[in-house]
Amino acid sequence: MKPVFASKYHELKENLKEMSSVVVAFSGGVDSTLVLAVGKEALGGNVVAATIHSPLHPSSMLEDASRIAERLRVEQISLYINEFEMKEFTCNPRTRCYICKRERYSKLLEIAKESGFAKVVDGTQLNDTRDFRPGIQASRELGIRSPLLEVGFQKYEVRAVSRELGLSTWNAEGEPCLATRIPYGQEITIEKVEAIEDGEKFLRGLGMKNVRVRYVSKRTARIEVNPSSLQLLISDGIREKTVDKFKSLGFTYVAVDLACFRSGSMNEELEDI
Repeated sequence: MKPVFASKYHELKENLKEMSSVVVAFSGGVDSTLVLAVGKEALGGNVVAATIHSPLHPSSMLEDASRIAERLRVEQISLYINEFEMKEFTCNPRTRCYICKRERYSKLLEIAKESGFAKVVDGTQLNDTRDFRPGIQASRELGIRSPLLEVGFQKYEVRAVSRELGLSTWNAEGEPCLATRIPYGQEITIEKVEAIEDGEKFLRGLGMKNVRVRYVSKRTARIEVNPSSLQLLISDGIREKTVDKFKSLGFTYVAVDLACFRSGSMNEELEDI
C-alpha cells in the first residue's frame, strides 16, 4: 500500500479501535464497506453491521450488503423502515434527507444502547460535505461518528484503500436512495419510486454505467448516464427499446441529459425553490 494511503488506513483503524465497540450504518456501498472492514480488523467481534431495509433502496443493494457482511464475517442486523408512512418526508421538503436520517439514526442508537455498543458510525467522507447534505446535520445532532470524515478521507482515497484491501466495492457505483431522483416539493410516492427503480434496472441491464432516472414529472423522465454510455443510449435499436420501456412505465416523454451523470444534480434546482 502506498505510504499516503497506508497512513490514512492506520489512522482509520486507530480511530475505530478507540471507540471500543461500534454499530456501522451499513448500506453495502464503497464508504460504509471500508468502515465495516477496517472496523472488523480493529475491533473483531465488537462491530456489527446495521442495514436499513426500505422501499427507497433497490433490492439489489440490500442483497449486496448481506453478501458483503457475510464475506467479512460480521454480524448483520436488518431494520425495516417505511418512509412512506412519514408525511413530513413524503411531501418532499428540502430537509427530506434530514428527516430520513434522523429517523434512521435514532433507531440505530436504540439498537446500540440495547446491545451494549458504544457508538454508531457511518460512511460519510469529505466529498459528501461539498454538496447539499442535510442528513449530515442529523448525524451530528445525534452524536453519530463519521470515522472517514474524522480522518480526512476523500472518495478517491476510500476507493484506493478499498482496492488495496481487496474489497469488491472499491469501484462500485453509488446508489443513493431512490427519493433523490424526485424534485423537491414534488410528492414522493411508491409508484414513482418503483418506476425509477424499474427504469434504472433496465438501463443497467443494457450495460450503461452511473444511471439515474430523474422523475421530472408524471409525463417526463430525464435520463443521466456516464458520457461513455451516452452513445449506446441513443444508438439505433437501444433508443427505441428505451422509449418503449419508459412509456410502459407511464412516461410520455423520455429525455436524455446531455450534461450526463452527476451526483446530486437535483440540488441544482435549489436556488429556484
